[in-house]
Amino acid sequence: MAKRPSEINGKASDTFPINEIIESNPGFTRRELLGMAGLAGVMALTGNAADTFAQTTQTKPRIACLVSYWALTRSHADWIICKLLDGYWWQGAHNPSRVEVVSVYIHQLEESALGQKICKAKNIPIFKTVAQAVTLGGTELAVDGVVIIGEHGNYPTDLKGHWLLPRWWIYNQVIRVFEQSKRSVPVFNDKHLSYNWDEAKWMFDKSRELNFPLTGGSSIPSYYRKPEIELDIDTPIKTSIVVGVAQNEGAIFHCIDTLQCFVERRKGGETGVKSVQNITGPETWKWVKRNPLVDKLLEAVRTSLDLKPGYFQENRRPSVLIVEYNDGTKGAVISGLEVGWTYAGEIEGRKEPVIVSMLGMPGPFGQYHAANDLPHWITEMMLTKKEPFNAERLLLSTGITNQFNESNWENGRYSAVGRRIETPFLNISYRSTRGPLFNKGERPPNLPYIRGFDQ
Repeated sequence: MAKRPSEINGKASDTFPINEIIESNPGFTRRELLGMAGLAGVMALTGNAADTFAQTTQTKPRIACLVSYWALTRSHADWIICKLLDGYWWQGAHNPSRVEVVSVYIHQLEESALGQKICKAKNIPIFKTVAQAVTLGGTELAVDGVVIIGEHGNYPTDLKGHWLLPRWWIYNQVIRVFEQSKRSVPVFNDKHLSYNWDEAKWMFDKSRELNFPLTGGSSIPSYYRKPEIELDIDTPIKTSIVVGVAQNEGAIFHCIDTLQCFVERRKGGETGVKSVQNITGPETWKWVKRNPLVDKLLEAVRTSLDLKPGYFQENRRPSVLIVEYNDGTKGAVISGLEVGWTYAGEIEGRKEPVIVSMLGMPGPFGQYHAANDLPHWITEMMLTKKEPFNAERLLLSTGITNQFNESNWENGRYSAVGRRIETPFLNISYRSTRGPLFNKGERPPNLPYIRGFDQ
């Protein structure tokens, strides 16, 4: 059973000796203590953690990685942090790491034997609290950047489908240190900001109030593309769809963030979202037929991927998320299997729609290359102190995802045909100025990561 934050977080300390862990955390299990024993030995040899790090020559940005769970090779913590440690595959070549991971915090520590093993092999201390990880056991902010990976772990899902991951809780601990230290550093937050809109808005607002770069979101907007194209700024987009796996909050966020990364480049820039509605089951196809432009785009996707007629209608879990923008632009996410994530857009003045697919594994699974683009852009932000794209997009994608969960519920009752929710709180305007962010070129070979141990 996962420890609650109050059970895991003991009294703050500068060092990490086992006897202090026992004294301040009597609830720790034998497995947790064994996992930390190797680190205690390292600290015994090196002395005080804060002093040790203070003496290190700063040749690379020093990064604190704060994660919910790090137990499986399929977990986002493993995908992302291993690349920050050992380098990543970008634009057809392996790039050595340009940052230094100097501390780790794991919320579900007992369950995260893999993370403990990697940190021990790499001589990275696992701190007991978020604050200790970003101060390196001291009292002031002592890192150059923060990476939050609050994805995966043994966390409940509420009735509406929100996965109650502790992203805001971790972020809030970081903000406290920023405010106490009277300075801040760049922050990356994996996937959407929070399952809760008020928390997400607070997270974005704090980045502006304390003046630090914020990024995160899905890896799919910067994934390999076919064809390798990006829409120009001020493209006159009228209607857009994304087809992909969309059965729950975690999956549909990838689709929503992908939709947003294309439509934000429309003529006039982003104007915000007027309404959101989610429809599931057979009513999905009735709505599609009532909207011929969407029907046309879906058929264009089917044809471009060489799928048989009626392929999408055979989906046993059909759904459509309808996004209406303030400037009249229409967007939709339609559930579809075996299509990766495919965008189709109707562009004014063009006879045929623009279709861009993000298909297949980006490399052999043994290479864990599902997220090479994220470590690249994390690194770029840590080095340049600039957001790779407008953080407003991350906030908007988060808000749309939140309303996906809310649409099918009203007064405590579920309806397959969700209500149309007016979203004045999503009146978020911005103009994208970024260039292409997606990975391209040769995909990586099947080479193992250098984790510091064989198995």
